[in-house]
Order: sequence, then structure tokens, then C-alpha cells
Amino acid sequence: MIDSSLMWRIAGGSGDGIDSTSQNFAKALMRAGLHVFTHRHYPSRIRGGHTYVEVRAADEPVRSRGDGFNFLLALGDSFARNPNEDAYYGNERIKPLVEQLDDLNENGVIVYDSGLLDEETVAETELAERAAENNWHVYPMDLRGLARDHGREVMRNTAGVGATAALLDMDTAYFETLIREAMGGDVMEANLAVLEEAYERAAALETEHNLRVPEGDHGTEQAMMSGSNAIAYAALDSGCRFISGYPMTPWTDVFTIMSQNLPRFGGISEQVEDEIAAAALAIGASHTGVKAMSGSSGGGFALMSEPLGLAEMTETPIVLVEAMRAGPSTGLPTKTEQADLEHVLYTSQGDSCRVVIAPGNLTEAYDQTRELFRLAYDYQLPGILLYDQKLGGEMRSVSTGHFDREPAPDPGSVLTEDDLADAAHDAAGKYTRYAHDGEDGVVPRSVPGQEGGRFLATGNESMPVGHISEDPGNRKAQMDRRLSKLDAIRDELDEAGHQTRHGPDEATHGILTWGSNQDTVFEAVDRLRASGRDVHAMGVSDLMPYPERDVAGFLSGVEECLVVEMNATAQFRGLTQKELGRFGSTMSSLLKYDGETFEPGEIVEGFESTIDGDEPSGNVELQRTTGD
Repeated sequence: MIDSSLMWRIAGGSGDGIDSTSQNFAKALMRAGLHVFTHRHYPSRIRGGHTYVEVRAADEPVRSRGDGFNFLLALGDSFARNPNEDAYYGNERIKPLVEQLDDLNENGVIVYDSGLLDEETVAETELAERAAENNWHVYPMDLRGLARDHGREVMRNTAGVGATAALLDMDTAYFETLIREAMGGDVMEANLAVLEEAYERAAALETEHNLRVPEGDHGTEQAMMSGSNAIAYAALDSGCRFISGYPMTPWTDVFTIMSQNLPRFGGISEQVEDEIAAAALAIGASHTGVKAMSGSSGGGFALMSEPLGLAEMTETPIVLVEAMRAGPSTGLPTKTEQADLEHVLYTSQGDSCRVVIAPGNLTEAYDQTRELFRLAYDYQLPGILLYDQKLGGEMRSVSTGHFDREPAPDPGSVLTEDDLADAAHDAAGKYTRYAHDGEDGVVPRSVPGQEGGRFLATGNESMPVGHISEDPGNRKAQMDRRLSKLDAIRDELDEAGHQTRHGPDEATHGILTWGSNQDTVFEAVDRLRASGRDVHAMGVSDLMPYPERDVAGFLSGVEECLVVEMNATAQFRGLTQKELGRFGSTMSSLLKYDGETFEPGEIVEGFESTIDGDEPSGNVELQRTTGD
């Protein structure tokens, strides 16, 4: 654990400006020289309902949310549908205060808006008694009244930031700069005045807490961005110039970022009527020679199954992104989960011929999205990027130097007209697009309009020029050729080394994970090693084709391995046992599927429970090995 970190949580109602305020708070801390990481929680309502964002800041790189938090700014929910305790969902107005308290660490600080949360209502929550038990320092402030005095109630979040700055002994200069950058005129002046007055009022309070903001200097230019930003920017740098989609949380972030930026690069974005149309439109664009992508979240991706199979059969390159959320069906549409793994690996009819990659963090999201575009267009098959609400929504500071590299507009294995003139054709002049003897399974493609490039593209099995064929020999040859691409891709990926290790190779115990849990696991490993546990970890990104060599090397070196994932059915552990059955008796699972992300402490406790024979607390489940 980073002991010197500030873990600040702002809570209110959807529509109270919680997300934008937290981003500005995190950005100010980043500009002050700190490393930041955010965790976002929001309801599925369009407006109204309890929401919060955590901002963790430290003088060293921050990889994960922390264990709980130590400063609460509770604005209350000004959009509460029913402020009565006996309402179906209880008193929603006060939930931004009371529903945070179980996670607030001892010696924590609470600022709440007494202008919205009156004294009598707060007294009913037994806040004073709990504060005494946990040594919390509570500071009620009339933030709403202060904001109203300056003309706009919505500015109470600015007032909350001013109060926070005073109580943490922070300079407000960075906040003032951000207000000037984002606003103008009377609105800007009013927010600056609210910030200053709230700071002065909070600074005049008698305080006893010791919580302060750490000092830092990261030394290099930093940007604050999310995994969704990284995926979208990587697609643009890969030469993607077409995207089609239909909004669905949390994939909408990538779709929106791409749609906002594509026109600057001469690209096109299309919002269509459903996900079937979205995938089909992107496949059509790719068929014409444009680098294209589409995507959705679980339910929408299910509709893409048939177009996905068409892309596999016609060998049309396409990149799809699948943003996991808690299902089945609508499930918990704004909460995170990793339960779409088997769906993405095997959806669509027939034997799958696709690449599936799940990056572990923001920088891997950028790197591996670029790699996925290259593989999809070199090998002419669908590439699927699998991520989740956690990776897509969390913001973190990152060195801008990581993204300083050349764009990659190369169209992949496409023939020129000169190449086509020398290529094999049938008697009618059609190019043998699906010849049986492609190198590494790949027969270079032509695009519509090229002289000598005519061929048929159909969802049926076909002979080399594309005409439908049911010949058994041709069927086997075509299937073998397409599937051989995965062997060639696996060789390339083994050389690239997408799997990330953390800790000494000779450790006797291991933690295996995949996707967005990676950095949380790595922080847990650091804590475990500091306490004397001999453990290391691996984060797996390559899911299809499966990285047998890397995972087998990791598992063969440990006595026991804990597999950490966010689903109820241990899908990644099941995939690993399918591919590497000989290690089944060494693996246990630590699962979380309540819609919340892992905290590092939960993984620490889960690992220790595995070794010591105890049971972990909270909403995590430990499934011990059964010797299978």
C-alpha cells in the first residue's frame, strides 16, 4: 500500500457534476507533480441516483484504487426522487453520505453539505457515534448556501473543492487555472469567488486531522486519460478511418472519442440502428480497403455474432472492441465484470478463427490495440479487444512519451495492381483469392476497383476464386489454411511477449490474472512480499490464440497458483485448464462478481486465505482446488 497517498472520494447525485469535478481535481493534483488514479461508480439512471468518484494521488506511480479512502466530500443527491426514509429506495438524498461510510478508513475526514443534508437527517444516521468509534473528523459546511449566494447552486461542487483544498493545506492555484481554462465571463468569475470563499471558511475551522496531500514531481510531461482514450488513440494511429456503432455503456466512450476525432483525419463515423448493422457496415468498409472498427458491450456484441462469422469466412480484416459489464441481459449496465470471456472466444457459428486480446492497463491498451490492428490486417481475420468498465472508465496519469511513435497506416496484406497482374486467376479472369497454399494461411487480398482483382466473397465455404463449394477436400484445405493463421500469430505473439510478469521468477507461489485486474494484483504482490510471502504474478493479455508457452512456464515454477478474475464461473481458470490441464490441481480461484472492482487488500487477504486455510471476508469468493 502507498501509505502517503491521498484517497479522496466525492459523492453526490447524477447531474451534480461529480464526474467533471473529480476529473478537474485529479488533473490539478497531476499538474502539482503527483501520480493519480481514479475509480468511478455511477448508477444506470440517466439522471438521479447515487454516484461517486475516487481520486488516489501519491508521489510515486499509482496502479490501482486503494483500500477504502480517507477523505469524503459528500454533496448529497440534489436530484433525489424521494427524500423519505420509507421510500422504495430509501432516502436517496442522504445516500452519498451514508453509503460511503463503510469504506471510509479510520482517522478519515468528512465534509458534507449541510445546506442539503440537514442536521436532523444527519443525526438519524448515527454519524456522530460512528465518527467517534473511527476517529473521523467531520466538518459540515453549507456549500449549497454559499453557491446560491454567488448565483448558481450547481457551484456547490466548486465550493466543496475549495473546502477540500483548505482542509488538506493545498494551494488553489491549479484549480483556479482549470476554472479559467474551462470557463469564461461571469460564470468563471462566480466559480473563482466560490472557490475562494469556501477555502477561507474551511481554513477558519478548528481542525485536528493530520491528512495532507503528498508532494511530488514526476519529472516528465504527463497526461490524464482512460483506457477508452488509449484504445481510440491507438486505432487512429493504426490508420483506422471508419467506425460504426450503436451506443451502449461502457463501449460508448470509445465510440464517442473516435467519432469526435475521425473527421480531423479524413475519417467517417456512423451511428446506425443496431449492432448487427454496425458490424456489417464496418466489415463492408474494410472489404473496400479502409481500416475499420466497430464494437459494443455484451448484449450488443451478441448481435454481432453473425457478421463476425462472415468476417471469418470471407477473411475480411476487422477490429471489434467488446466492453464487458455485469450481465446476463441488461444486468448491472454501469458496473464492471469479466464474464464475457467465453462469449467472445466462441460466439458465432463454427470453429473460431480470430485473435482476442485483453490489455491489463492503459499503456497496454494503446500498445495492444495497435498490435491487434496489425495482426487483423496482416492475417485477414477479426481481431477483438476485450476490456471492461474498469479499464475503460478509470483515469490515470501517464507519461506522454509513451505515445510518441509513428502512425501505422499500412493496409496489411493487400496486393497492388502490378502484383495482381502476375497473380493466379481462373479461366474467367477471377483472382484466386482463397487459394489453398497461402503462406502462414494468408492469401493477399485485392480491393474493389483494382484491375485483375475480381473475386467472389460469400458466407458459404468456397473454392479458390470464391464460388460456393461443398467438396470435402476443398473444405478441409480451406479450414486448415484459415486455422493455420493462429499458429503463425502465436509465434509472433510469443516473440512480442504480451504477458506481464511481476516479482522474482523463482517465487514458490503465484497469482495469475487477466485483463484489467493486472495492476491491482501487482500492488497486492508488493504488499505480500513486503510481509514475507514468496509470491510473484503474471497478467495475461493473449486469450486467443492462448499463450501456452508463457503460462505453462509460469505455472510450472510454482507450488500453488491463485487465479484472480471478476466473474462467478472462473472462466479464465477454466480456459487455462482446458489448454493446460496438467496444472489443474495447482490452481485455486479468487472471484468477485458484485459489480465492484477488486481492492489490493482483498487480493492480499484472498492469497493468505489460500495459504493459511482461512476464508476471506467481504464479497469475494475463494474456490479452492479440488485436485482436478
